[in-house]
Amino acid sequence: MSQPNQFSLLSQRRFAPFFWTQFFGAFNDNLFKTALLVMLTFEALSWTSVSPATLNIVLPALFILPFVVFSATAGQIADKVEKSRLARAVKWFEVAIMLVAGIGWMSHSLWILVVALVGMGIHSTLFGPVKYAYLPQNLKPEELVGGNGVIEMGTFVGILLGEVVGALLVSQKPYGIELVAASTLLVAVIGLVASYRIPLSPAPAPSLKISRNPFAESLRNLSFSRQNRTVFLSMLGNSWFWFYGALMLSQFPVYAKDYLHGDHSVFVLLLTVFSLGIGTGSLLCERLSGGKVEIGLVPFGSIGLSVFGIDLYLASLGYTNTAAVDIAGVLAQPGIWRILADIVMIGVFGGFFIVPLFALIQTRCDPAHVSRTIAGMNIMNALFMVASALMAMVLLKMGATIPQMFLATAILNALVAVYIFSLVPEFLMRFLAWLLIHTIHRVKIVDVDRIPDEGAAVLVCNHVSYVDAIVIGAASPRPIRFVMDHNIFKMPVLGWIFRTAKAIPIAPAKEDPWLMEKAYIDIAQALHEGDLVCIFPEGKLTRDGEMNEFRGGIVKIIERSKVPVIPMALRGLWGSLLTRDPGNLFERSFTRGPRSRLALAVGAPVAPQQATPEYLHQQVKDLRGEWK
Repeated sequence: MSQPNQFSLLSQRRFAPFFWTQFFGAFNDNLFKTALLVMLTFEALSWTSVSPATLNIVLPALFILPFVVFSATAGQIADKVEKSRLARAVKWFEVAIMLVAGIGWMSHSLWILVVALVGMGIHSTLFGPVKYAYLPQNLKPEELVGGNGVIEMGTFVGILLGEVVGALLVSQKPYGIELVAASTLLVAVIGLVASYRIPLSPAPAPSLKISRNPFAESLRNLSFSRQNRTVFLSMLGNSWFWFYGALMLSQFPVYAKDYLHGDHSVFVLLLTVFSLGIGTGSLLCERLSGGKVEIGLVPFGSIGLSVFGIDLYLASLGYTNTAAVDIAGVLAQPGIWRILADIVMIGVFGGFFIVPLFALIQTRCDPAHVSRTIAGMNIMNALFMVASALMAMVLLKMGATIPQMFLATAILNALVAVYIFSLVPEFLMRFLAWLLIHTIHRVKIVDVDRIPDEGAAVLVCNHVSYVDAIVIGAASPRPIRFVMDHNIFKMPVLGWIFRTAKAIPIAPAKEDPWLMEKAYIDIAQALHEGDLVCIFPEGKLTRDGEMNEFRGGIVKIIERSKVPVIPMALRGLWGSLLTRDPGNLFERSFTRGPRSRLALAVGAPVAPQQATPEYLHQQVKDLRGEWK
């Protein structure tokens, strides 16, 4: 199915005003924060006696401290209060903070600026739950990945522009401080104006009583989130990304100044390439996922974060310049292009990692609890970012260089990824499925929206190859419990994949009557729990490309569970390497060529009383047509 362009959302009132409100908030946060950090990095002696390296760790930690303390309360407020009204209140608060910051800039008072920095942290804490709870409330399910991608792109472009503008303005002599003070106030006002265009978004829990104890509410939020294992581990994965990103970004000013020996413009260059990478990766998620929530991209992103993080360390070893340089000078240095390429790719793979996780959390958590779930995630994000600051301080005390800190983070990322994916094998299985259908085959999906977003159903499909289940699983927006021949479970690689996906093994009655009966019990239990179950009613792979007759197992399933049956047909797999085509293996490979085309067509749901083997066979045959 053709998907609408994700950028078309920017022309619609249900999305655009919210996007610009979020964009200018991210822009202003980072304009102010970066101007403060750059000023203290390059002119520390005129403001404080604390070392720049320590300030670059402590000040970001102070910014995120409100996320730890107030996120739970912010989540409650976002679930209780209509969202456009709340957004406007937050933007008025931002204007007040920037007035306070202006006093700090003009009076040359670091501590007033620190108070404003904490205030901006509170501002972001209050807006965070609104940001991600608003999208599933106002976008269609098929728009959610694209909408998240645009929001993430906008957020990181806002971060990029804020950091660039902040670094540039504060370095303008003699009026840099005055320019920063005026600009932050102006941007806050623009964000306030945008917030008045956000359409009404009713509160999901208007009668909710807000707890007066934010710490107890934080514990309740996290406890509630833990009840959904996949959502909670996705929140952990999201928080880990912020650990990784916070450590990288917090060291960029010192890395640019002390390691690359650059001026302000070199720091801006690092921010630019990293943020462009994040924006590119976030937007590519829409194309690579086919418009659905594709968590198979998460392991792909994690692999890239480690590979290019390690290579950033190796590339840094090859940088030998010790003379002070500006942006033009650093670009002429040997080895710098490899460093920049690594930073860009870390950003791209970071986008692959974080966007599907956001969409998964939004679609699988309790709709009445979205804001509080996001608030719980923000608490975890803040704790992980504080932990990254503490880790950076420890490594600096131990004498580690910044490239060594990048290496340690990349290795730790690999260990964290292995741990999370071992707890939720669905991530890894979807990654393998995504890899299969994006490298070996080009898959066209027809009417996949006929698979219900929730509730039980039985999917029936023709059986062409050993990878039928992987292709179907990759195309489905929901996890599927496959019923499969028990012999496949004994295969070294495919068997492991299907076991981790909680497939249900079945055997013919003459081989193992106990296993057959257990399979029907497991199917009934899965349907009772609201899962999708897929069976191949032929009971065996085709040997000639034609469909075999459907056996009576489907009748036995429907007798126990009165659920709709959805016919599906695979087209174009016959003759591939993993079919039983008797033709020459090498001849088949060359005939089909790389990236061969195939399709999965989904039919209209069939009522249980109509779901006879003969009727379903005809439905699947009609869907398949002449293309085997």
